[in-house]
Amino acid sequence: MDLSPKQIVHELNRHIIGQDEAKKAVAIALRNRYRRSRLSPELQAEITPKNIIMKGPTGVGKTEIARRLARLVKAPFLKVEATKYTEVGYVGRDVESMVRDLAECAIRLVKEEKTQEVRYKATATAERKIAKVLAEMKKEERGELAKDIFEQQIVDAVHEGKYDKTVIEIDVADMPKPLELSPGSGAAIDLGSIFGGMGLPKKTKKRKITVYEARNLLIAEEADKLIDDDAVNAEAIRRAENDGIIFIDEIDKIAGKGNQGIDVSREGVQRDILPIVEGCTVMTKYGPIKTDYILFIAAGAFHVSKVEDLIPELQGRFPIQVELKSLTKEDFVNILTNTEASITRQYAALLAVDNIDLHFTADAIEKIAEIAADINTTSEDIGARRLHTVMEYLLEEISFNAGGSDYPVFPVEINAKYVEEHLASIFTNRDLKKYVL
Repeated sequence: MDLSPKQIVHELNRHIIGQDEAKKAVAIALRNRYRRSRLSPELQAEITPKNIIMKGPTGVGKTEIARRLARLVKAPFLKVEATKYTEVGYVGRDVESMVRDLAECAIRLVKEEKTQEVRYKATATAERKIAKVLAEMKKEERGELAKDIFEQQIVDAVHEGKYDKTVIEIDVADMPKPLELSPGSGAAIDLGSIFGGMGLPKKTKKRKITVYEARNLLIAEEADKLIDDDAVNAEAIRRAENDGIIFIDEIDKIAGKGNQGIDVSREGVQRDILPIVEGCTVMTKYGPIKTDYILFIAAGAFHVSKVEDLIPELQGRFPIQVELKSLTKEDFVNILTNTEASITRQYAALLAVDNIDLHFTADAIEKIAEIAADINTTSEDIGARRLHTVMEYLLEEISFNAGGSDYPVFPVEINAKYVEEHLASIFTNRDLKKYVL
């Protein structure tokens, strides 16, 4: 997608409040990818992404910035936690598994796109198969009507969803799951492919399911037949290598803690991650993937340790460092009102299912924001996640008493007085432990 850095920041602003420095850094990194794609192959090979390290407390938008960025350009995106990995010889995951997981993300992304391309043809074939089964079940209703006309009428009815709840028995492919040779290795044996390659017919099994379920199942089967797996694999590897984004969270947990020295296991993890970030080739079951042009975004709170406590070689692979700030009362007000899927809209939509017409007044929003900011200041700072805690506590009584879509619509207005009354106990005992995420 050909977006300028300003346009990228504008898109991110729809979902994330503040953190302009971090948004600017990722927007430039993303635009540089587009710029690189317009250069000659010789020059492209010389230009590598400028990886970013984000420093800031939890809940201020570090992960969300990276996730929204990837979704914006439909790039393969993977979030991993550095603490899940350990160096060779210790119990834990192999660091190369992050690249194999990224390959899986890329395959899924490309396959979804290819499925959409052939969906019309696959749907038509699937509906005709279901119509044949239904026509056999309803043959006594056919009368003197020609068989093909009768089947076409059923096809039209299936397409319109008139038979969605009808139970039918159909043959579906029974594909055995690939057997992984060793956990996290990426090497697997696909028994279905082996038997298919030997010229043996694919195994099927009969299932009794609704027409709605059968339609989705058969569409997936037919689409799979129309998709070229080799083309999917090649495109997925290309995207993983050139467009992939790996977000390494909790990187501060594998850093040494100031003057306390570096734990050998932590330093080992850093040294194992280093070649992946630096650029190497990792074997996956879809083919080799070069990590040279994958964009790595690392993040951590760095409460105890500092970025400087990472080994110098790893620091050098993250030339761009941005600091995200703690959220203020004004930020909370904006999060509650100006984001596209704000938490107030989410709760209003949830309770609308039970015919509760929920509205928040401006003074209520101000009060909720003030309380969230105050609790973050006086206890653990968990950023925007604090709003979930406060809102769940505030709306507990309404959520519990609501129930039954057959009741008439009941308007509920949340104002500052309501907020003060229902959150008064927070100021005395701060008993929010059961709501902390």
